[in-house]
Amino acid sequence: MRRRDFTIAVMLAAACRPVWAQGPAKQRRIAIVITAGPVAGINDPASRPWQAFWEELRRLGDVEGQNLIVERYSGEGRREGYADLAREVVSRNPDVIVPIGPIMTQAVRAATDTIPIVASGTYPGLGVVSNLAHPSGNVTGITVDVGWASEIDGKRLQILKEAVPSASTVAVLAMRRGWEGTEGQRFGDAGRRLAIPLIPILLEESTPSEYQRVFAEMARDRPDAIVVSGVPENYYYRQLIIELVEKSRLPGMYAARDWAEAGGLMAYGTDLVELWRRLADDLHQVLNGAKPGDIPIYQAARFEFLINLKTARALGLDIPPALLGTADEVIE
Repeated sequence: MRRRDFTIAVMLAAACRPVWAQGPAKQRRIAIVITAGPVAGINDPASRPWQAFWEELRRLGDVEGQNLIVERYSGEGRREGYADLAREVVSRNPDVIVPIGPIMTQAVRAATDTIPIVASGTYPGLGVVSNLAHPSGNVTGITVDVGWASEIDGKRLQILKEAVPSASTVAVLAMRRGWEGTEGQRFGDAGRRLAIPLIPILLEESTPSEYQRVFAEMARDRPDAIVVSGVPENYYYRQLIIELVEKSRLPGMYAARDWAEAGGLMAYGTDLVELWRRLADDLHQVLNGAKPGDIPIYQAARFEFLINLKTARALGLDIPPALLGTADEVIE
């Protein structure tokens, strides 16, 4: 090789070396922890919020199997095991933990004050952040339960009463420990304000057999309609719950769009797609070095009201035209 050719070859090799040396993208490891249901629910194609979460992460360049390792965990609906599960997740030392739901967020925060946490369902009253604008510490995320929670519960009851004026009693499907806390108080206040007697149908845990048990017991109370609490434990069993409500021949009110699209009569609640995109945005920021405590907790800003007319017809229920006119979407 002539000296000039050799010199050019060396220069080209030197220029290319930094590119070759980069190798594969650095992988970050996240742990997603849900309260109930199988871990496959985290990638459920029928879940609009989860699909929005993964789509937003991909848009931001965080792709599982490339620069992202995802570990999935479920509390399997047994609340007494949440603390042990949280400690197990922390012991594996992921880069970021993503707990879903207030109770799981509490458990994870109790297990670590150093690993970054990007949570769904955190708010000052929970005891894990100081305030929404400046959460401080190792926690940030999104919330659906700030200030207007009692208004949402009251709105659901009001809409249900408008749809079923003859309803004299309404069942509320909820987790016992949540009902014995603030949720039961909120619903109780709304029921008294609207003069609607409520029958609490309380779950000890979130498992298929437990849902079947409480619905069998509910039949003896013979409610005229039902409201299903929007807690995450119920979300992962939404198809089973809708089927049990259908067998009970009850008009039902649910907490989010996915329920109405799955066959529930009506749904009123926050736009979870918007929230889960924000959850992905926060996660991306933390993965890229932002401190969780510097990222404000994002509050739900959009609400949706849907009516499933197919389900109404199956129940022999005529939805008042005025109520139909207020729906954001009517599913035929």
